[in-house]
Amino acid sequence: MPDVSAPAHRSIAREVLQPAVIVGALGYFVDIYDLLLFSIVRSASLTNLGCAGDQLVSRGLMLLNFQNVGMLVGGIIFGILGDRFGRVVLLFGSILLYSVANIANGFVHTIDAYAMWRFIAGVGLAGELGGGITLVSEMLSKEARGYGTMIVATVGVLGAVLGGQVAGHVNWRTAYFIGGGLGLALLALRVSVVESGMFQQMHARSKPVSRGNFFALFTSWARVGKYLRCICIGLPTWFVIGILVTFSPEIARALRIQGAITALHAVQFAYLGLALGGFASGFLSQMLGSRKKIVFGFILLTLAALAAYFLAGGQSTAVFYAIILLLGFGIGYWAVFVTIAAEQFGTNIRATVATTVPNFVRGSVVPITIGFNFFRGRLGVIPGAILVGLICIGIALWALRGLEETHGKDLDYMELI
Repeated sequence: MPDVSAPAHRSIAREVLQPAVIVGALGYFVDIYDLLLFSIVRSASLTNLGCAGDQLVSRGLMLLNFQNVGMLVGGIIFGILGDRFGRVVLLFGSILLYSVANIANGFVHTIDAYAMWRFIAGVGLAGELGGGITLVSEMLSKEARGYGTMIVATVGVLGAVLGGQVAGHVNWRTAYFIGGGLGLALLALRVSVVESGMFQQMHARSKPVSRGNFFALFTSWARVGKYLRCICIGLPTWFVIGILVTFSPEIARALRIQGAITALHAVQFAYLGLALGGFASGFLSQMLGSRKKIVFGFILLTLAALAAYFLAGGQSTAVFYAIILLLGFGIGYWAVFVTIAAEQFGTNIRATVATTVPNFVRGSVVPITIGFNFFRGRLGVIPGAILVGLICIGIALWALRGLEETHGKDLDYMELI
């Protein structure tokens, strides 16, 4: 009997391996490289600019907050641009802005200039993932789009691993120049990317339709509820990155880990796990025909890894880094989560949603760290982190339960605003 499945698999492979997916993956790769580069070179760059002692922490937090605020602003701006002027315009503008900003970061000589360019870089960094996921979701068939977003996420998060390697071999200014140069090189590839057909059809409609209206998300209880649930299912991802990975040296000392844990190595192991988890979650969602089941399973896996993390007292650094790798794998549903958000809404506000949702999740690190500091002061480092983690996971599971299954959903529709 002839194998009729082989041609179908080859057809899907050809559909997935197209310029929009390849460029989206490389764009997200550079995005993650630049996003985490400041955290990696924070100490070296601030020391070079004349900071010392507690200033390395206080000025570092200030600069990180400038970047995070920029991402919240940029998520809204680029989401609106993507729905009004096109997904390709969104991606082109985003990568151009953060590439120029990161090159400028390599030339700064004052903290004020550093803060200004971290804010501008944050604005630019906000658009890449949501824009790429939106374009890929609309250009690929419902049978193939899960594979496309899987590739974007898997390749993209490896940018953190490259950032750590580069920062370990060159000075901090050169690391910024490399990031900006990689982004500008990608602009040449953007020429080969065509606009989403769904967007073009919407743009060509004789009857105008409201596009990129961010505030329209809040004009009905059903829409705002769906939007907030999309944000909430991503909370465990930035609890892991913002608390368990960022503060892993301090938590490791409290757990009496045998040896020194560094934030640089913790980030690299976490993002390597994220890449593996992104591939696995995307592939399994296609195989099982469900986004929600996969996110549910990966959240439970994150919960199990969380238990292993806090029960690792007295273990070696190798064991602790392996657990961080497992935590990264657990939160590897990140791309599936952004895909769910994009698939929940119509073409006229899809880019706005897909671009703002991950940036609001990234912004959630602010209340998460505030909560951690509050409970840490009353309960201690370990109990405080456990409590905040359980709250984030509980909220995510509640939010997931109320969202519709979107695997195989037809995305060629518009929201009635």
